[in-house]
Amino acid sequence: MPNQLDVRRAGARFTTKIDWLDSKHSFSFGHHYDAGNTHHGLLLVNNDDVVAPGMGFETHPHRDMEIVTWVLQGQLVHQDSEGHNGVIYPGLAQRMSAGTGILHSEKNDAWRLTGAATHDDPVHFVQMWVVPDEDGIEPGYEQLEIAAELLAGGLVPVASGMPQHDGASAIRIKNRYAALHAARLQPGGTVTLPDAPYLHLYVPRGAVALEGAGELATGDAARLTGVGGQRVTATEPAEILVWEMHATLAA
Repeated sequence: MPNQLDVRRAGARFTTKIDWLDSKHSFSFGHHYDAGNTHHGLLLVNNDDVVAPGMGFETHPHRDMEIVTWVLQGQLVHQDSEGHNGVIYPGLAQRMSAGTGILHSEKNDAWRLTGAATHDDPVHFVQMWVVPDEDGIEPGYEQLEIAAELLAGGLVPVASGMPQHDGASAIRIKNRYAALHAARLQPGGTVTLPDAPYLHLYVPRGAVALEGAGELATGDAARLTGVGGQRVTATEPAEILVWEMHATLAA
């Protein structure tokens, strides 16, 4: 496995833009396909979505995928065929295990649940998909509030299937080789990336300096293979999402 640090700039992402959705895809997604850009490690999807008020993704199916949703601004309403429903907001991590099959919808209409008047705020979130350890598991759903842990400014486990994170403030995913971490950093704040065979660092907002690579702005990402332990330093208020992966998909 050759050591590699591959920076992917925001402007190089695939884009889906319609009247209610502005979506940026870090990897091949839907009709956007590049045989050389289908995944990194175990991560297949890293979609950065902005959804207009009152709009969203109508009921649609998923199967055999671990789906983690991280909201940056606004509120996103989740409903699924297993009877789960909830409002996801900044600092609340959500995981859906599609398993044998699940139907769900995601909409920017949280105000309807309280009977309040409509609002004009978009919802901005990142949705990430990793493969499970095995197909055909029972569908599931979990959410967890971790806003307090993020206030400390360090790298916080958000979602993990790795044994070392048992008991940590993280939702559980069904892959024992993968974990998602997040950090909110003020200028000058630093974190150290995990030491793992595969890392995916994404900057959904703000700007940071990655040791050995330089500046990463909003929407930029770094894919690291065989290298880890670099320091990430915020050059302006920033939020980062880091996937630590100890396996990759078979070629």
